[in-house]
Amino acid sequence: MEKAAETAKAEQYWILADKSEPHVPPKDFKYVEELAHLQIELIKMQEWVKRNRLKVCVIFEGRDAAGKGGVIKRITDPLNPRICRVVALSTPTEKERGQWYFQRYIAELPSAGEIVLFDRSWYNRAGVERVMGFCTHEEYREFLRACPLFEEMLIKSGIILMKYWFSVNDEEQEVRFQERMRNPIKRWKLSGMDIESRRHWVEYSRAKDAMFAETDTKISPWYVVNSDDKNKSRLNCIAHLLSKVPYKDLKPVEIELPPRQSDDYKRPKMSSQRFVPELYRAAPLPKERACDVEPLVRREELYVVDAVAVAAGCLRAGATDLPRAVRAGHRSRRHTRLHLYRTGPDLSARD
Repeated sequence: MEKAAETAKAEQYWILADKSEPHVPPKDFKYVEELAHLQIELIKMQEWVKRNRLKVCVIFEGRDAAGKGGVIKRITDPLNPRICRVVALSTPTEKERGQWYFQRYIAELPSAGEIVLFDRSWYNRAGVERVMGFCTHEEYREFLRACPLFEEMLIKSGIILMKYWFSVNDEEQEVRFQERMRNPIKRWKLSGMDIESRRHWVEYSRAKDAMFAETDTKISPWYVVNSDDKNKSRLNCIAHLLSKVPYKDLKPVEIELPPRQSDDYKRPKMSSQRFVPELYRAAPLPKERACDVEPLVRREELYVVDAVAVAAGCLRAGATDLPRAVRAGHRSRRHTRLHLYRTGPDLSARD
């Protein structure tokens, strides 16, 4: 009954349609255009997971600076954080070291209607712990024996388990390390363990091959992503993930926005509230209100909106495809600038 009630509630906002038509990118594809298309599909998949109470678990492993974080960010950007969450566990505590090895990961597994992305996972034992000597040989061998059984249990319990290994060549990894060293915005990504991993490149390769030999099973296979090109690896990984999760198209129904409540309530004086100082002031707002997407591309004023967010808004409004204006806006992105206009704020309605 509970599931039926939730389904009925969800169907107030979504109409069940057929599976989205397979998308074949053109040879001269534009990265941001394709990313926008895939992110729209991710939104559909998310709603299907929520509606049907699926449990999706995706593992991202690979070399340091191979691009795991980049693809995770592109997946989560358009999704609801209450449905799709990222798990990136730190070094185990003293208490966790005394637990069954898989115990702390079990607590993070998806519940019904959830998508969980593991930015590194229980495979630490077969990688960094093995190479850097953080576990004993017996613990390592026990992990390789138990891991396939553990994952088989997860899958038979109803979890959709996907495992991705991001592969990058040593020259490209060095370029990315150098960039992280020079760029203060990315400097936090570079840890002492990352630097040390360069000294053990061959040992990591040997550990990865041994791990695949034991854990690349028919029921729980590994999928290798060539990540020498970041943009292509992101698109390829997301497209593959969408192909492996069984979902159908859910198109939003039209919703009529009710009028705002009006009464004789008198709000407190604005001077009685503490406002954040406006160090950054916007230019005067134009009086006209945008009624469609086209003016967002033509005008150069004020509010900047990410093209993917605009595309998602069009989907929620019932659009069946990315508007031409959004696609045009994507073509010039380093970040694409689409500009949204609205009338000035109604201070009397401020919360």
